[in-house]
Amino acid sequence: MRRRPPHLIDLSEPDQRLLESLVRDGRIEQRVARRARILLAMAEPATVVEQLADKVEVTRVAIWKLCRRYEDLGLEAIFDAPRSGRPWEFSPLGAG
Repeated sequence: MRRRPPHLIDLSEPDQRLLESLVRDGRIEQRVARRARILLAMAEPATVVEQLADKVEVTRVAIWKLCRRYEDLGLEAIFDAPRSGRPWEFSPLGAG
């Protein structure tokens, strides 16, 4: 199996500090923390994408897409994009 050379992303110092703080914060959504971990790992030259994918339980394609989103959008890439449609309303009775 031919291993694709890693495409390292260039994290600025402020971006790296913010991503590290998000990973340490226990109150952040886990999908956001997972994306932050991926970006931090992809900034390291020793990262093997297949091993990272197994570790964070996503596909290699998802990792490459996140890296491309980061290059296009910056830190907005770790947060969910706005969705169309009416937001869910929660009531005490549990009806959505």
